[in-house]
Amino acid sequence: MNESEGHDHGEGVTATPWYASFFGEEYFDIYDGLLSDERTTREIEGIVKLLALPPGSLMLDLARGHGRHAIPLAERGYRVTGQDLSEVFLNRARADAETRGVQVNWVHSDMREIPFVDEFDAIINIFTAFGYLESDAEDQLVLHQVHKALRPGGRLLLELMHRDALVRGFQPFGVSRSEDDVLVTEERRFDQRTGRNSVRVTLIYPDGRRTELGHQARIYTIRPDGTELRRLT
Repeated sequence: MNESEGHDHGEGVTATPWYASFFGEEYFDIYDGLLSDERTTREIEGIVKLLALPPGSLMLDLARGHGRHAIPLAERGYRVTGQDLSEVFLNRARADAETRGVQVNWVHSDMREIPFVDEFDAIINIFTAFGYLESDAEDQLVLHQVHKALRPGGRLLLELMHRDALVRGFQPFGVSRSEDDVLVTEERRFDQRTGRNSVRVTLIYPDGRRTELGHQARIYTIRPDGTELRRLT
C-alpha cells in the first residue's frame, strides 16, 4: 500500500473536487454490475429493520442521488427526501420515481448544506458516501448538518467501509468488464497514516474511447476507545 496521491492544484488554480465530476453517466459503467436488484432489496430490508420506524416517517437519503434506496423506501410508505450533488443522478432518480409512480422530494445540494431543520425521523447515508470531503473537519460539518436536520430523537444510519477489512484484503489493482463490454481497471492506494483510500479508474469502451476518473474516501476507525469517527460526533 502506498501513500495516497497529493493534489497539485497549481498556483492560482482551483481544482474541481473529484466528487463534483465522478458521479456522471460513467458511474453506471463502473458499478451497474455490483448494484443488482437483489442487493438493493437486501439493503432496504436492513435499513427498515435497523431504523425500526413505521411507514409515514420522514427520511432523508443523503448523497445517494439516483434513488436506489429512496424510491423503494417511498414505495414502502415512507415520506422520503433524496439529496445529492449530481444533477445526472437526480435526473435519473426523478425519471425512475415517475415511472414507478412514487413521490420523492429531490434536493440538489452538497452534504455540507442540508436545507432542513428538525425535519426528519431518520437520515441514511449508504454505500460509503461519507468521507468524500477534503478533511475530517469537513466531514464533521456534515454531521453537524445531520444533527440540525433531524428531529429530537431522530436516527442516523451510516454505512462505512471497514478499515480493518480493507487493509486485510487490500488489492492494489483490479479489472472487470461491464455488461456493455466496457473494460474497467482500478489502481488503488491506501495511506494508513491519513486513512485515505484513493482509486484511479480507467474505462476503455468497445469503440476505443478511454476515460479516466478518480475517487477518494476517508476510511475511519471506530473502536471502544473512541478513536477517529467517534471524535467527530
